[in-house]
Amino acid sequence: MYNNYKFVRKSNLNQINNFIVDLGSPSNISYFWNFGSLLGLSMLIQLMTGLFLTFHYSANVSVAFDSVIHIMRDVNNGWLIRYTHINGASFFFIFIYIHIGRGIFYFSFKKTMVWFSGIFILLFLMMVAFMGYILPWGQMSFWGATVITNLISSIPSLGEIIVFWIWGGFSVGNATLNRFFSFHFIFPFLVMVLILIHLIFLHVYGSNNPLGLVGSYDKVFFYPYYVIKDLFGFIFFTITFLFLICFFPLILVDSDNFIMANSLVTPLHIQPEWYYLSSYAILRSIPNKLGGVVALFLSILILLIFMFCKSKFNSLTYYPIMEVIFWFFVAVVMLLMWIGANQVEYPFYILGQMLAFFFFFFFYIYIYFVNFWDSLLD
Repeated sequence: MYNNYKFVRKSNLNQINNFIVDLGSPSNISYFWNFGSLLGLSMLIQLMTGLFLTFHYSANVSVAFDSVIHIMRDVNNGWLIRYTHINGASFFFIFIYIHIGRGIFYFSFKKTMVWFSGIFILLFLMMVAFMGYILPWGQMSFWGATVITNLISSIPSLGEIIVFWIWGGFSVGNATLNRFFSFHFIFPFLVMVLILIHLIFLHVYGSNNPLGLVGSYDKVFFYPYYVIKDLFGFIFFTITFLFLICFFPLILVDSDNFIMANSLVTPLHIQPEWYYLSSYAILRSIPNKLGGVVALFLSILILLIFMFCKSKFNSLTYYPIMEVIFWFFVAVVMLLMWIGANQVEYPFYILGQMLAFFFFFFFYIYIYFVNFWDSLLD
């Protein structure tokens, strides 16, 4: 029996060794590949700080807002835990957007199962972050929940029934807050499972590299080369993160959320967190409610279309015109965030429609131009 135990332990250690230490990695990957490990670190920070926040948070509409104040003022280092959790979510999405952008630029979507699992992780993360935004029960939390959940009512026939079912009543209330708190606590563990699946697929298919070279003839061990490189990224992130928490902790927080939720007073301008603003701008640019909801979901799901893109090269560096269009697309996404933060009025409404059109048109241009460029080389 002892020998069996030794065999199982040795085999487990071998798997860990092959997964982390002796993993063959391309020798030329740049710091853009650090964001995967930074996302893992961010996930652990969110899990830990979220767990400590649940010790003192009360998911009840009458005391939720006060329990957040209690965490900030009375709990030892409660301000640090909460600010770390709030800003950790923002950094999480900064890293994930850069991670996706790097994947588009360096054709990482050609590893189809890695890309597919990554998009699923993104969808779940957006859902988890939205439910977390409701928990402080401030004005923007309440009205954000009301507006976003109301979008489901645009589904023909069943929409209104589904909305009432999610709310647990005829409006956003105590049942809604309880449900969102429960899901916000449980779903991150499901996300961890999806991340593990994502990593397994990544280790099966292998990492891409800036030159887009295929093959295992020029690889180095993950340890010590990329462990040290990741540690450098961790240190830089930690310094930046602590600086933001200690000196500008509320720079990314909406001021309306410092007012307790009041169903009788509607904020002048209802908007989600900054990392949803581009999708929110696309939603608002469509005059039809159902069309807006479809466009909202398509703004994320359209990333799956890259899985059908075939190319001779694995980097936009070899497609110079498309490279310029890609950076223009990045600028469009940032402008959409700015549009989403402004009210629905001239000229923001017209600009939003134009930018939303280019946002979706980019994916067609990308696939068409890559195929066209490849055909010129035949």
